[in-house]
Amino acid sequence: MIRGKKVIVVMPAYNAEKTLEQTWSEIPRDVVDEVILTDDCSADGTVQKAQSLGITNVLRHPANKGYGANQKTCYHRALELGADIVIMLHPDYQYTPKLIEAMAYMIANGVYPVVFGSRILGKGALKGGMPLVKYVSNRFLTFFQNIFLSQKLSEYHTGYRAFSAEVLRNVPFDLCSDDFIFDNEMAAQIFWAGYQIGEVSCPTRYFADASSINLRRSTVYGFGVLRVSLVYRLCKWHLCRSRLFPAR
Repeated sequence: MIRGKKVIVVMPAYNAEKTLEQTWSEIPRDVVDEVILTDDCSADGTVQKAQSLGITNVLRHPANKGYGANQKTCYHRALELGADIVIMLHPDYQYTPKLIEAMAYMIANGVYPVVFGSRILGKGALKGGMPLVKYVSNRFLTFFQNIFLSQKLSEYHTGYRAFSAEVLRNVPFDLCSDDFIFDNEMAAQIFWAGYQIGEVSCPTRYFADASSINLRRSTVYGFGVLRVSLVYRLCKWHLCRSRLFPAR
């Protein structure tokens, strides 16, 4: 716990058997009260590995539902267990678990209700092996989003995120996609609901066993980001309606 607040780490997993142990070993369990792993019907031994490591909250989808659906399961389970702070950490060891305390303290101390681990703050992205095309795409999409969402984030596309339970209860994330665009839709919902997002600089690692989406899915994701941003702005101007952004 931190400041009397229960901290739960959730790990949406897919084929993470090779990297799970290293991720698990760096989670600060003197601060983290519970760890939840949801396996999205992996083809490897992710579930068995999690159980052998002593992770007691292991959930498994009987069929592959998608990255967004995996997160939905994680967040609902965390709220059921009484979480005050929920931190989403990928089990592929691309993001360091050593920032969990910093992110959790920012929420526990009331600085921000949501915190993102940004790969772009500092020089961690390219140093960590982020492909140049992904870096350029990240910068372009973030620039576009900041204009249309009237924000100043350094990155919207990180998979390292911390939330207060209040945000998870008040933001209708179940309406978001079950696919990769979930992250972007949820971030827009958070701003729509009037919450702010803080950031911490996060080094990242790109290596063979780290998860990554292919070019086709990256392209679909990119166009999805543009769509979400445009719809958000049109809803702000009362020129369209979207279930993602309900009228207040």
